[in-house]
Amino acid sequence: MTSEEILPDGLLHRIRGRAAGYDQNNSFFHEDLEELAAAGYLKIFVPESDGGLGLGLEAAAELQRRLATAAPATALAVNMHLVWTGVAHVLAARGDNSLDYVLKESGRGEVFAFGISEAGNDSMLFDSGTTAEPQLDGGYSFTGRKIFTSLSPAWTRLGIFGKDSGAREGNGELVFGFIHRDAPGHETLSDWDTLGMRASQSNTTLLQAAMVPPERIFRKLPVGPNQDPLIFAIFACFETLLAAVYTGIGERAFTLAVDAAKRRTSAKYGGRSFSQDPDIRWKIADAAMAMDSIQPQLASVARDVDALVDHGAQWFPKFVGLKVRATENARTMVDVAIRVSGGSSYFRGSELERLYRDVLAGIFHPSNDESAHTTVANALLGPLES
Repeated sequence: MTSEEILPDGLLHRIRGRAAGYDQNNSFFHEDLEELAAAGYLKIFVPESDGGLGLGLEAAAELQRRLATAAPATALAVNMHLVWTGVAHVLAARGDNSLDYVLKESGRGEVFAFGISEAGNDSMLFDSGTTAEPQLDGGYSFTGRKIFTSLSPAWTRLGIFGKDSGAREGNGELVFGFIHRDAPGHETLSDWDTLGMRASQSNTTLLQAAMVPPERIFRKLPVGPNQDPLIFAIFACFETLLAAVYTGIGERAFTLAVDAAKRRTSAKYGGRSFSQDPDIRWKIADAAMAMDSIQPQLASVARDVDALVDHGAQWFPKFVGLKVRATENARTMVDVAIRVSGGSSYFRGSELERLYRDVLAGIFHPSNDESAHTTVANALLGPLES
């Protein structure tokens, strides 16, 4: 199936039509999610044998680009479900079936969310401020505070992790698992009142002795960076799909810029279109060249993941470099579009005003600019001497 068949113009038009209202009301995209689920969109990575579309990361990235042109916050939140199903897909393609149940349950309609981020934890996947207490049955009890939990009103499965500091000598052990919505020990705060990406409703989640049974504990890793396939799969899906969303934002901003240049007229040029203004033409051309560079990079990285290409130690620089370039490129596209469109884009309620706020969220997603540059420098030059 093509991206247009999975996400047809009519559905995209309805989603775009609701985006401004969700943003203004700071409300969750319930209608979007219902329609996307009905279209099978949440089953992109699910094998056909389990009721899904059986697609890979390249196809998912193309679809997320397309969705983000209509509703960035919807696309960003859906990303978190697609990250977990994508991780399960990437692992299975490499012979690791530990998360096959994620694909099967997604095929039955379960919605997964990403409960990983913690305030002040710039180590991200390599350490945690959440405690994981071992239980006699082999399960764990998790207590901590998770921020930016997209899909807060809708998830039925939440992927979390925490640290069992008593697991072994040294720094402890990181424990990964899933909690169910109907299980006790978790609370969603209503604290998502942000500058942009408002419809994602990425509220804080409090874990208060949240129990994860042994069959839902899917990884135990040492604290600190490591090359476990789970870490590879999370980076591959998280960074690539983030890049796809922000590339979609950039594409939409570019389209609006071109439309504005053709629509607006200039008194200085005798009422002719701004498309005849040499300065505007230069801005549009420069933006077009920037878009032409990020689109093939996104497709290439996703395609290599699907094809099991072995980039060795260069995989992580590729992932973080793609994410940073895509988010920064999207910010540039929105800025160009606003400059070309003029003062009307500065008013509340214009699409570019909303995109200007939404695109800023790209700064805060991991890997941030500093972390990404450290990753690339370490791969090329080796770590800093102690």
